[in-house]
Amino acid sequence: MAATFKTNPFSLNELLQNCERGSLQLPDFQRSWVWDEDRIKSLIASVSRSFPIGALMTLETGGAVDFRPRPVEGAPEAAKALRPTALLLDGQQRITSLYQVAMRGDVVETITPKKKRVRRWFYVDIRKAVDPNADREDAIVSVPEDRRITEEFGRNVVLDLSSRELEFEALMYPMSMVFRWDDWIMAFTDHIRTREDFHEQWKTIMEFKKSVIDSFTHYQVPVITLTDGTSKEAVCTVFEKVNTGGKPLDAFELVTAMYAAEGHELRRDWYGKGGERGRQHRFVNALRQADEEAGILAEVSNTDFLHAISLFHTREMRRSAEAAGRQGRDLPAVSGNRAAILNLPLDAYRKYERQVEAGFLRAGKFLHTLNVYRVFDLPYQTQVVALAAILAEIGDAWEHEANRALLVRWYWNGVFGELYGSTVETRIARDFLEVPAWLDGGPLPTTIFDANFRAERLGTMRIRISAAYKGVNALLMKAGAEDFRSGRKFDHTVFFGENVDIHHIFPRSWCEARGLKPSVYDSIINKTPLAYRTNRIIGGAAPSVYLAQLEAGNARTPAISRANLDRYLASHLIDPVLLRADDFDAFMRDRTARLLALIEQEMGKTIDRGVAIEDDDAETDSETAEAALTMLAA
Repeated sequence: MAATFKTNPFSLNELLQNCERGSLQLPDFQRSWVWDEDRIKSLIASVSRSFPIGALMTLETGGAVDFRPRPVEGAPEAAKALRPTALLLDGQQRITSLYQVAMRGDVVETITPKKKRVRRWFYVDIRKAVDPNADREDAIVSVPEDRRITEEFGRNVVLDLSSRELEFEALMYPMSMVFRWDDWIMAFTDHIRTREDFHEQWKTIMEFKKSVIDSFTHYQVPVITLTDGTSKEAVCTVFEKVNTGGKPLDAFELVTAMYAAEGHELRRDWYGKGGERGRQHRFVNALRQADEEAGILAEVSNTDFLHAISLFHTREMRRSAEAAGRQGRDLPAVSGNRAAILNLPLDAYRKYERQVEAGFLRAGKFLHTLNVYRVFDLPYQTQVVALAAILAEIGDAWEHEANRALLVRWYWNGVFGELYGSTVETRIARDFLEVPAWLDGGPLPTTIFDANFRAERLGTMRIRISAAYKGVNALLMKAGAEDFRSGRKFDHTVFFGENVDIHHIFPRSWCEARGLKPSVYDSIINKTPLAYRTNRIIGGAAPSVYLAQLEAGNARTPAISRANLDRYLASHLIDPVLLRADDFDAFMRDRTARLLALIEQEMGKTIDRGVAIEDDDAETDSETAEAALTMLAA
């Protein structure tokens, strides 16, 4: 196998010259240069002492990975016209910083450590640089654009470097001439040759050349070069691992750069440009009410979107291979993994983008029919990708009652089987192929076959990060739960208008006063969706007390008949007799049975009610505390 990379040292001066010419450029996905002046000074100090500043990584152009290039920031306009021979994948901030201060010959636009935009010139204090007792970083000086450092609001000039002669007098060496020593020393010699201290000054200058200028002139940077035969996936993987301090390169950024080489602005499709709204904006605002922060699709990522498109493209490739007579392992896989995304051609993206967007919008509507209204309450973000791809495939057929019932069953099997938690790419692809076929009379999807929910799991679900926990909450609302106070069902309007959330039935303080453990009273069995005002009335009182308060009413809340209140309780799968008796143990047993029956109904399969086993997935007290903080923050 041919090597995909090579390592060679390069002269720093050569690298910066390549940036100047345009033969070394950046892939367009790289973020802008952002280093502050203190980091720049530290970098200059390191090079001046011949300290290592880390390896660079470049990619040879002309291979399978074709990015749109752009010159490093500050490069001359002519650099844009040259086709680069290499792209800088890792090291942009370091190389751009050095290019800005050492090669351009112009003021550097940077930021202070407090993020204030400034324009600076950089110098080396020659006396401090040759002082063995001085810290080299203290010898690196930055000055404002007018080259004057002042105090007392400009009344007192502390350092004036506004002319070459003043630089000479202060023995301050401009970094913009670090590779132009011959020019500088000739001008300096003309300035001081008639001075009485010429020989003393000359000795200092020669020490400076040896300890600082020569360090820059001879500085070598190790460069790892990815050859032009490196695959797209390898480039993405390598970049993610080495560029920990820079912009993470995900599949979307890589595809964006590749499409840019063909003249298509993928980032504009997603984020929009100018007054134009992008796809992300449409997803964030889909099914959104005025008082909501964002809609149910708000966290659909750009890679999620490409993932779904890749499923369609790879399926098309597989069908073409089948038509050509290929079989078995010789057939390409249907997939939306990173490799598939990175190999998604622009024409395939354009072919399926509108169809897939419609699928995501249908997915949002579908989730609302299941009473999943907020991203915060979404069991699995990953399952949305599969759902959207399925709905993009079947179109308006999802609205047919029989199809919708099957889709609901598939969805809840994924949730309560907890099958979309990790390593889901294969499952998404299978569901994309199997669920539409099932709707047309095909075999049961693997997800439904694999799903298993143990009865004892119900008692271990205590925090909101659990998909099944969120699922129970949504099922109760879907089953027709009515608020204890208002008697209103939790449709979209009531959910947001009444600030509905999941709350304890036997209040936490009541449970703690009786020595009940959080591992018992914090489970989903003792929780249910309620409006904010209703939960305030409940407070920390015993159920018998707060039920009596609800029945009696007050100046702000009308009285509720016992019959109506019992009906509201029953809609939450609560036995009113047990709740009024404050019988916590009997309540927990009874509600467990009712919740299991509800889950069985939605999954379409019987739940094993055998002897409970030790559950490694039981959620701990520390997790509960963390979840509580998360809920408060939300």
